[in-house]
Amino acid sequence: MSDTEPAAPRAHVALALVLDAALVVVFAAIGRASHERGVFGDGGLGLATTAWPFLAALAVGWVICLGWRRPLSIVRTAMPVWVVTVAGGMLLRAVSDQGTALPFVIVATVTLLVLLVGWRLIAAVVRRMRARPTAQR
Repeated sequence: MSDTEPAAPRAHVALALVLDAALVVVFAAIGRASHERGVFGDGGLGLATTAWPFLAALAVGWVICLGWRRPLSIVRTAMPVWVVTVAGGMLLRAVSDQGTALPFVIVATVTLLVLLVGWRLIAAVVRRMRARPTAQR
């Protein structure tokens, strides 16, 4: 981060990280529900079992791209976090015998792109609309 670049407000950092994690859990829950396994199946640990590889990879992605510096940035945060979340999540699923069939990889890649990048695109549009002078609205 340069000396002229202001630090992101802590509230933005916390909100972005919590939202990313929540969306990864939503992704896992939808996946479990769509395969009729039940969201909390497997002795109540089903959702946790499905979500943990992606949540762990999400955390790594945030660290790698220093996501707390620009949590709302699409290029500097969202895209690297998405790539690491998908790749790392699939790697962790493979080593934990959870499966990485090609159709699942494709669906996960597209879904996590929409979720992790999409909310930041919406936030950017809202910020731009709010920044417009009142006369232009």
